[in-house]
Amino acid sequence: MQNVTCVELRIPVKAIDEETFAQLKAAFMALGGSEESNVLTGEAAHVAWFEVSNNQQEQYLRLKTAAQVLGINEQDIHIATLNDDWATAWQDHWTAMPIGKSLCVRPSFCEVLPDRGVDVVLDPGQAFGTGTHPTTYLCLEAIEDYCLKQPPQSLLDMGAGSGLLAIAAGKMGAKNIVCIDYDPLSVEACEVNANINDVSLDSILGDTPPSHTFELVVANILFQPLLDMVQPLAASVEKHLILSGILDSQVEALITAYQNQGLTHACTRLKEEWAVVELIR
Repeated sequence: MQNVTCVELRIPVKAIDEETFAQLKAAFMALGGSEESNVLTGEAAHVAWFEVSNNQQEQYLRLKTAAQVLGINEQDIHIATLNDDWATAWQDHWTAMPIGKSLCVRPSFCEVLPDRGVDVVLDPGQAFGTGTHPTTYLCLEAIEDYCLKQPPQSLLDMGAGSGLLAIAAGKMGAKNIVCIDYDPLSVEACEVNANINDVSLDSILGDTPPSHTFELVVANILFQPLLDMVQPLAASVEKHLILSGILDSQVEALITAYQNQGLTHACTRLKEEWAVVELIR
């Protein structure tokens, strides 16, 4: 019989947002987590792994109850005990993903796509942002379009998470890249992922944009934080701003807030119910 190694909690992305799931992970001291997409169905899920307690039945109940308190329906809460092969079994849910005209985002265990000129390697981990979420996908498309015209001479990735957006920009020629995140795990993930992809960047712990300006600023966060930091974030934009992490129903309010800071709406990109807003100075 195999030795039990961890308990897995899996909740569909449509049922819980990243921030709330991160709080759930922290509350139960998760060993790690990721956002995974089933390659056959395309359905995405937030996943976390926990050390097995002496009383697994009680552990299951506590996890389930905590998720229900957060408003998750019982049918969307999937808890399982995984055996020795758990560390590699989850890889079946991942594949290399083509984005835009030239980008490929892939875990290290997936083969390079032959028709893609820009290869970004990013393994799922504690910091979110592996390209599977519609907002991340849209941001990467917007960054690629900008870089194809002329790579920015400076770039700020505010709320960088795994550093994916900044790293992709760096592989397309962006210079003087700064990543900022309030989570120490994200700061570390940015540094690790940048090294893997041979991209030079500064990863900083914080929750406020710097006082100086950047040619291109990207922020894939959430609607409310984007409103809360409208003044300093808009002030950090020299030419172009890419905002995401918002629903299409929130687009107009966000555009108005940033236009009031002197920026001009350039375009909006939509995928499913999610949106990316681009503004220029």
